[in-house]
Amino acid sequence: MDTQLKLLGRDHPPTEQPPIKHLKPSIDPSTLFYRQLLDGAFWQRIPAYRLVDEATFLDHTWQARNTITSPQKLLQAVQDLVPQAFYDDVTKGFHLAPMSIRVSPYLLSLIDWADAYNDPLRRQFVPLASRLLPDHPKLTLDSLHEQADAPVPGLTHRYPDKALFLALDTCPVYCRFCTRSYAVGVDTDEVEKVSLKATEDRWERAFRYISERPELEDIVVSGGDSYQLKARQIALIGNRLLELPNIRRIRFATKGPAVMPMKLLTDHEWLDALTSVVERGRKAHKEVVLHTHFNHPNEITAITKKALDIVFERGIITRNQSVLQRRVNDSIATMQLLVKRLGHCQVHPYYVYVHDLVKGVEDLRTTLQTALDIEKAVRGVTAGFHTPTFVVDAPGGGGKRVAHSFEHYDRETGISVFAAPSVKPGFFVYFDPVDTLAPEIQERWRSPAEQDRMVEAAIAQAKANTDASARASAVRGP
Repeated sequence: MDTQLKLLGRDHPPTEQPPIKHLKPSIDPSTLFYRQLLDGAFWQRIPAYRLVDEATFLDHTWQARNTITSPQKLLQAVQDLVPQAFYDDVTKGFHLAPMSIRVSPYLLSLIDWADAYNDPLRRQFVPLASRLLPDHPKLTLDSLHEQADAPVPGLTHRYPDKALFLALDTCPVYCRFCTRSYAVGVDTDEVEKVSLKATEDRWERAFRYISERPELEDIVVSGGDSYQLKARQIALIGNRLLELPNIRRIRFATKGPAVMPMKLLTDHEWLDALTSVVERGRKAHKEVVLHTHFNHPNEITAITKKALDIVFERGIITRNQSVLQRRVNDSIATMQLLVKRLGHCQVHPYYVYVHDLVKGVEDLRTTLQTALDIEKAVRGVTAGFHTPTFVVDAPGGGGKRVAHSFEHYDRETGISVFAAPSVKPGFFVYFDPVDTLAPEIQERWRSPAEQDRMVEAAIAQAKANTDASARASAVRGP
């Protein structure tokens, strides 16, 4: 005993420690829902996958081969889990949608088909004609003006030191709400797409432009989706950008971990290529990271955690960007759970976008006030670096503006006005969904003349607010 005490640096027995006084109520571990991830062979609940074993389901090539690309294939997979009226609704919905259908078996298995009309994942990927609303009268197909800010095809240079490189125009799944429905996927009944094929000739023009702009330091590699790039293409793009002396940061953007996480488990060549670019960048003191896109906590399963653990083990920083969507994640409880579950998987919640003005998905948009209320409730539930910033990507090319930084917000007409002095001059206007407004205001939105009057009044008030703020600053002095 004496020898043990000397080894511990003490020459007398340890004294009994007093009990710790807890200032907060005890927590039942079973209430920490963000740690409780769906596990087991959940996909076998789908008739078409009842005999699919785990090894097959986790094979990314099997997922790609069996991806749902038509209402008919959806019917073959889900079979009698939903009534015929639902399939008819889906078929009509896709004829009216700007995006073609593409849903992985993994994602299809996460939808609650017993409540398909209300399921938050179904709402994001499978349109129903009965739930669609008329587009906002001020909507345009490329509301963010990405093509107007493109010096070469597929490269948007809006911010002084950052460019968006659209390497291709396909994704592992197609989201209804895609802000690039003008280009992503195949033509639909509603939209003839701009072609952004993955050709090295087109990429070379982008690389040349980037090399000729010394102020560019940050490149987002997106599309489409960088998940769809071959391993050699990931290496080619990553290494070409790292070789440019002006480039300091590269972000590979993908929704893949949310809709097909098994690729990170079984496509070793792809993950090795990304890891190699990340490691080369680190040695060159350049940051290469992965940006992904989870919108709902139900998208995060035990498979997701296993896949992201491997990414984390390789030292790859992963950040998330969500889109705020009506009856998907527009409640405080849902967004808090999403943020906590992302943190549990070592993914940094980065942005929550107020839904862009996108054709065919007015039923998914929320009001700006919804974002303001949810952000207030989310901040403080976890560490600051795991707390997302809620932003509006200002229509017309104003770029991302913090949601509460508006110059004016008329909650009656649903018009908010933003300024982006470091991006572009002038004011940028965002619109709440018309169906969320009072009946008399909805009536005004039916008249083009009234629309113009409401917008002009909002911009005039924003200018008055900006001028008043400038005068107050001048009085205060530096």
